[in-house]
Amino acid sequence: MNVELVLFGAFALLTLLSAGLVIFAKNPISSAMALVATFFFLAGIYVLLWAHTVAVLQVLVYAGAIMVLFLFVIMLLNLGESTSTGPRLTLSRIAGGAAAAGLLVVLVVAIWKLPVRAEQFAGPQAVASGFGTLAVIGQTIFTKWLLPFEAVSLLLLVGMVGAVVVAKSRI
Repeated sequence: MNVELVLFGAFALLTLLSAGLVIFAKNPISSAMALVATFFFLAGIYVLLWAHTVAVLQVLVYAGAIMVLFLFVIMLLNLGESTSTGPRLTLSRIAGGAAAAGLLVVLVVAIWKLPVRAEQFAGPQAVASGFGTLAVIGQTIFTKWLLPFEAVSLLLLVGMVGAVVVAKSRI
């Protein structure tokens, strides 16, 4: 059995488990820490795919900067554990469960109908010189994707300012 395949399976399983913890954790801080673990496991998958630049960016940008921002907002808003007495069945939970089940059915059917081609398993393909280097990634981001890049930075700024305004109104 191939070592890369075993590592991929381990990283994939750990990613799914930590993503489940993000969803089902009762404490927002625990949920954020599980999200950090998810980001690290995804970075491991990127390393297995020989995308080292993306793996480093995943750790630096998401597990570092974005999670610091999330934790800052969680602590600024003073979010604690919920005081609910138990699980309540509401219309929104029923609709969410139905939507999740529908999505699962669509994914299973889509994966079932995927054509399997021999060239998918032909091994490594030739790539352009400089593919995946920081120079090529920077050139692409700041020419072809400049507007979406700036839109995301503006969205993060608006979210941070909104969190400060909400927290300031509580004080």
